[in-house]
Amino acid sequence: MRKFYKQIAIILVLLFSQSLYGQKKNSAHVNDSVNSALLQNFNKEKAVIELQRIADSTKRTELEKQILELKTTDNLKKNELQKQLLELSNKDVKRLAEKKARIDSLRSTAISFPVYGSLNDTLFSIYSKLGSFSSQERAEAITKRIKNLSSNLRFNPDSLKIVEAETTIDLAFGELIIMSISEDEAIWHNSTKLEFAKKCHDIICNSVLNYKSETSFTTLAKEIGMALLVLIVLGTLISYLKKLFKWTATKIEDQEEKSIKGVRIKNYTLFDAKRQVEALIKFNTYLKWVIILILIYIALPILFGIFPWSENFAGILLSYILDPLKNIALGLWNYLPKLITIIVIAIVFKYVMKGIDFLKSEVEKGHLTIPGFYTDWANPTYQIIRIMVIAFMLVVIFPYLPGSDSKVFQGVSVFLGVLFTFGSAGSLSNIIAGLVLTYMRLFKIGDRVKIGEIVGDVIEKSMLVTRIRTIKNEIISIPNSTVMSSHTINYSSDTVDNGLILHTTVTIGYEVPWKDMHQALINAADRTDMLLKEPKPFVLQTSLDDFYVSYQINAYTKEANKQATIYSQLHQNIQDCCNEVGIEILSPHYRAARDGNMTTIPSNYLLKDYKSPAFNINIKKDSAE
Repeated sequence: MRKFYKQIAIILVLLFSQSLYGQKKNSAHVNDSVNSALLQNFNKEKAVIELQRIADSTKRTELEKQILELKTTDNLKKNELQKQLLELSNKDVKRLAEKKARIDSLRSTAISFPVYGSLNDTLFSIYSKLGSFSSQERAEAITKRIKNLSSNLRFNPDSLKIVEAETTIDLAFGELIIMSISEDEAIWHNSTKLEFAKKCHDIICNSVLNYKSETSFTTLAKEIGMALLVLIVLGTLISYLKKLFKWTATKIEDQEEKSIKGVRIKNYTLFDAKRQVEALIKFNTYLKWVIILILIYIALPILFGIFPWSENFAGILLSYILDPLKNIALGLWNYLPKLITIIVIAIVFKYVMKGIDFLKSEVEKGHLTIPGFYTDWANPTYQIIRIMVIAFMLVVIFPYLPGSDSKVFQGVSVFLGVLFTFGSAGSLSNIIAGLVLTYMRLFKIGDRVKIGEIVGDVIEKSMLVTRIRTIKNEIISIPNSTVMSSHTINYSSDTVDNGLILHTTVTIGYEVPWKDMHQALINAADRTDMLLKEPKPFVLQTSLDDFYVSYQINAYTKEANKQATIYSQLHQNIQDCCNEVGIEILSPHYRAARDGNMTTIPSNYLLKDYKSPAFNINIKKDSAE
């Protein structure tokens, strides 16, 4: 088991080191390019200044030589030469001040390259180039030389010398120059050449001595022992963790049909006991492996932190978790003012909506009357205002949303808007038609209507469709745009106040007196249950045709939704009333020839002594006969 974990640790170290090396190399290349771009103009200016410095240095040397060659009595010439030397010194001081000011202005944007010790710890940084070497190349070369010092058995702090050269101060180990410190590099570190050289000398010596101490046999033995202890603890924890989750899995299985009886929602079984046990066992397994991976992830930084050469990996591994958490926390903290603003806006609009809802309720109940505004308009008007208020709230909140100023966010918003516009063209027409129908007040829920050729009761009005239940109990959904384009008859709208006139037509031959027919139809209407006695029914003679007269009975009712039943009963009563008074309801082209023909009136309405008429035969003799 220990060998297994050790192999895992070695593989992970190799993978991380390989990936970090690649990242570091690419990053260094990019950073050096950026640094070069930032310092390009400065280097051009510095080259001109350096040429001037060399010329001034040459001139200073000549002046000092001339002063030495002068006779002691030539004071006038000596004073003039010393004055020129003083001017050169002042010029040099001014040059250094200008260079320092220029470097200070670049300090916040320039990128440095770190010099690493043998334990991969950062010692100091390099900003400036030297000769043909870029700052990155210098940092890499110094790092390599310091690591070579760490493996040199003859190294001691006294062997690393500080040597002054013509334009630089060098740190030398024997004949090997570890690094050269120029005037520019010292200014970048807010120091003089000598002070920065002493500082680098101490840092390098401490790094090499620390490496030798950390890599001694005694230290390595202790570190290996600690690493083994960490692996033993990790293996023990994982072993007991597996036993724990195995025990919990057994307990879950034992509770089937006991504590675990499945999940039911009313009459629907979402999970029976067996499925619920299977789901819990899977969750138990997933949780076990998640905890094991977390333990391994925690143990790896501890292992890497034990050995000095892998100590940086510990920080990197922890940063993979801590950095995202830190970024999330900082993001939430920085976003907190905007979040509070959004909450305040939402609360304000919430109470605005409550106020509008209160007004809607008052109008619906009739407590608040607005001239020309009907109570049934209250809810749809509230819904429209609610949508508008919510849309306005979203517009106000939008600038405070995270990423609202992002081009991607704006592009997605436009794309969704285009999809909504083209994808909902038909739906929008139905919604607009639904709003128009609401304010036209063509019908309400429960009204008996006729839309096109469809007759039935309105059972639902939505923003998209109107649903009608026919007298045959059929549910028909009609798009609101179709309702708008069709003619609509509302049988119920005025029924309560004035009543609905139901009418039906009967055709009777001319031999029947019209007064008898009128009375028979009025009697039939009076016998019908759901027809009103007041206003009284009335009869209209709608036409005088070739063979018959058309009589139309009209009667009032308050039951517009029961027309089929009323018409059926009315027709039955018309038949009965006509038969009672001896009026035959004949087909339009039927000729009433009574010789030898039985009447069409049912026998139970005829007199007891009724007999069919006999045939009449008239015989005429020929006159000649």
